[in-house]
Amino acid sequence: MHGVKNTCEHLTDMHKIVLDTNCLLQILPSKSKYHDIWDSILNGKISLCVNTEILEEYEEILGNKMTPHIAHNVVEAIARLSTTCFQIAYIHFGLIEVDKDDNKFVDCSIAANAKYIVSNDSHFDILKTIEWPQIQVVNIEEYHKKLSVSYK
Repeated sequence: MHGVKNTCEHLTDMHKIVLDTNCLLQILPSKSKYHDIWDSILNGKISLCVNTEILEEYEEILGNKMTPHIAHNVVEAIARLSTTCFQIAYIHFGLIEVDKDDNKFVDCSIAANAKYIVSNDSHFDILKTIEWPQIQVVNIEEYHKKLSVSYK
């Protein structure tokens, strides 16, 4: 499916994000008020940080909500963008205990030195209480506001 290797060295971290699947679902519909986040990813204004596990989850969840064909096309579009940051996480911190599956996003964020994890999942709230490593978690609404301000 996707040949994943570390390709983040050439990307700036200004808008390097890890996007939780729940937020990906919200930015894809063209009528979504958050669709400009998807446009910014496609236009190279945002570097989306992923790894094989994240891409597989995207495809699985999108395939359940849409069609497997659409899900595959979305994941392939992400994988082919020159601004996508493929980041293998060699260290697994295990910071989220409530839903251990969410740790793939956290570990990718740390390894890629992403500016934000964008998620509406309350499981990520625990990260706000951890001193090290510092991880900024914002919900889709907060990130949308930050994005709007930075491109005005």
